[in-house]
Amino acid sequence: MRHLHTRTTRRRVVGALAAGLLCTAGLASPALAAPGSAPAAPATASPASPALADGLALTPPMGFNNWNSTHCRAEFNEDMVKGIADIFVDKGLKDAGYQYVNLDDCWALPGRDANGQLVPDPVRFPGGIKAVADYVHAKGLKLGIYTSAGTKTCNSAGFPGALGHEYSDARQFADWGVDYLKYDNCNNQGVDARLRYTTMRDALKATGRPIVYSICEWGENKPWEWAADVGHLWRTTGDISDSWGSMLSILKQNLPLAPHAGPGHWNDPDMLEVGNGGMTDTEYRSHFSMWSVMAAPLLIGSDLRKASAATFDILDNKEVIAVDQDPLGKQGAVVSSTGGRWVVSKEMKDGSRAVALFNETGSAQRIATTAQAVGLPAADAYTQRDLWRHKSYNTAGTISATVPAHGTVLFRVAADPRWAANPPAVELGLDGSPLVEAGKAATLTSTVTDLGRTPARQVSVTMSGPEGWTVRATGPTTQAVLPTGRALRTQWQVTAPEGTATGSYDLTLRTAYRSPTGVRAETVLPLKASVVVAPPSGVSPLGDLPWLSTTNGWGPVERNTSNGESAAGDGRPITLGGVTYAKGLGVHAESAVEYYTGKACETVTADVGVDDEKGAKGTVAFEIWADDVKLASTGVLTNAMPAQPVTADVTGAQVVRLVVTDGGDGIDSDHADWADAKLSC
Repeated sequence: MRHLHTRTTRRRVVGALAAGLLCTAGLASPALAAPGSAPAAPATASPASPALADGLALTPPMGFNNWNSTHCRAEFNEDMVKGIADIFVDKGLKDAGYQYVNLDDCWALPGRDANGQLVPDPVRFPGGIKAVADYVHAKGLKLGIYTSAGTKTCNSAGFPGALGHEYSDARQFADWGVDYLKYDNCNNQGVDARLRYTTMRDALKATGRPIVYSICEWGENKPWEWAADVGHLWRTTGDISDSWGSMLSILKQNLPLAPHAGPGHWNDPDMLEVGNGGMTDTEYRSHFSMWSVMAAPLLIGSDLRKASAATFDILDNKEVIAVDQDPLGKQGAVVSSTGGRWVVSKEMKDGSRAVALFNETGSAQRIATTAQAVGLPAADAYTQRDLWRHKSYNTAGTISATVPAHGTVLFRVAADPRWAANPPAVELGLDGSPLVEAGKAATLTSTVTDLGRTPARQVSVTMSGPEGWTVRATGPTTQAVLPTGRALRTQWQVTAPEGTATGSYDLTLRTAYRSPTGVRAETVLPLKASVVVAPPSGVSPLGDLPWLSTTNGWGPVERNTSNGESAAGDGRPITLGGVTYAKGLGVHAESAVEYYTGKACETVTADVGVDDEKGAKGTVAFEIWADDVKLASTGVLTNAMPAQPVTADVTGAQVVRLVVTDGGDGIDSDHADWADAKLSC
């Protein structure tokens, strides 16, 4: 299960001792034997077989888990669970493949009964768990439940865990009609992980009921290396939170594990946050796209009773779900990742490739690859299906798009002999920085490029901006024929009215064209223009200057205090190595803070490190970027290290970006300070 990230402890405790922990990845095994239970499995484990030979989870499990939206609040109850099952049927999610309705922590009473049995909370579940399972089963769905491979679960209320009770608890779950078990890692008393998780595997098997087994030991013991014959899926990371930085950190940890996934044994980067409100719809589409390309379990973590139409549109995209559920069971592999521009390719059973063009950065980026690079055979041309726009095109072999900030374009590409039935793929792009000073014209250049094997005809391009803005073409906006590989380039003058407030504004670039057979096609590129002000002359504390944009792993970026993880202004004084700083930025990995420097500044300086408030926890790395060039990097820093000075010459840069990464081990406790950060202009 997942737990709230608190200032003092959120992360997994290495070795998972008696303290409450979070749910991350792993699988492991048996525990202390309880009276009357079967003997524990041996402490050593045989090498993992390709998968459990029980026919379960041959594609990644799909369903719902309440934790991300309710935690342990009173709203988690029988009515909610039944309501989710109803929505699965009524909204078509069941037809889209969602199957499991899973209960997380807090479903039981804190104590067992006189016979050592688990007792469902009679307030939350007055009819008991079996009644809920019967209701869910009557809908053609399946029920999941949660416990921990420890003496207690992860919640501070002290609900009973299964350590020492594996066989009796598994028997109860089976008798209730449970179809899925999430097995957490808190309060595990230091018992070997493989032993604890293998014991529960054997206990589940002994019931005779098919139960999907989800190992949740947070990746501490590298379960992907040994758990393929223990569980059906294993968490690979710490808990996800509803933020771009958290999602990005987990994505980066899970991507390299592709060789270990397959039918019946899946890497689990934790549940979906889609619809919980902490990210934009663009970011949620990226979240859903990348989880699908990674063949990850798709467990909805938002309260569907309150979900928007946009949330359902994302969760119910059957073409994207088909990528996740492809029976070949390959996890997507990274083709390239230069400068935050990711290409990830997933081999599909029909020979096609799902190709994700994922933009980690805070501005639109052109991301390109080729059919050959993603593993497709040589062909005259290919069919390229856009899985979010639900349209097909032909391409001569280039797979490319200008991807909005934090966005993902997801294609399915095949060497298809029927490629000519589709119009040519046409890529829209924009040269020049969409940074506008109010009252001054900014020059941008759009490009319309034919990537197809066939020419595009009657090509036209338009650009529009907010009401009151002036957007004027100073070059040609039409072309009769655009051959393969050729581009229509158009200059535009974009002016925001005097007095326009700083901030982000929508621009839309659009092209319309026809295929050689007369089929009309259109491509739309949503963009962001930022209204900026020139930086002040002299030396300025960055904590006092306006920024262009921020992303943060937990809570907002804080000015002149440490990161507080929740609401703005909840931080503490910045303290590094016992030294308190009055000025600076308090962030939480993964983090990026962008400033407009307008080619008028020279240097950035700061003392950096993990804030003292995290004690011995936290590992981060600091980077300073000027436009698309990394100028300075600290390498991995820990709390035990003193503040490190960092400086960068940013002369000629339009934008300066301060980046903090997670040090490669997830974002828990990664409170990072840009202490006494200054910009000289």
